[in-house]
Amino acid sequence: MTKNPFARAVPAALLGAALSASAFALPALADVKDYRFELVQQEAKVGEAIIAVRLVDQRSGKPVPDAVVFAKRLDMAPDAMEEMATKVEQVPSTEPGVYRFKAKLSMQGRWRLSLAAKVQGETGTVEDKLVLQAAK
Repeated sequence: MTKNPFARAVPAALLGAALSASAFALPALADVKDYRFELVQQEAKVGEAIIAVRLVDQRSGKPVPDAVVFAKRLDMAPDAMEEMATKVEQVPSTEPGVYRFKAKLSMQGRWRLSLAAKVQGETGTVEDKLVLQAAK
């Protein structure tokens, strides 16, 4: 009785191919911690201001368009005046992944912008706090 030398090699090769193919077929799982907001400009003028932020996928470094920003707060907590808050209104943006907000910065100092957003296709909420400087 002669043994076929390929009798063991073929099933092993097929199993290896199936395992490596399935590894490539699995989608990369993202987490809301893979995203962050960043200020487009670190400083704004006192008075009526437009504050632009970019939502970035930290894995690729690319901006994330079409997120739904639903929680917005702007206060002076970095200067120990958290009660000094102002209204924040989202305004249209022409650049994908950049979100713009209109606010009245009533005084010089550091203002904290708190944001929360839902990224399409992800579970959970992206939350971030950014500090910008208001100057004359």
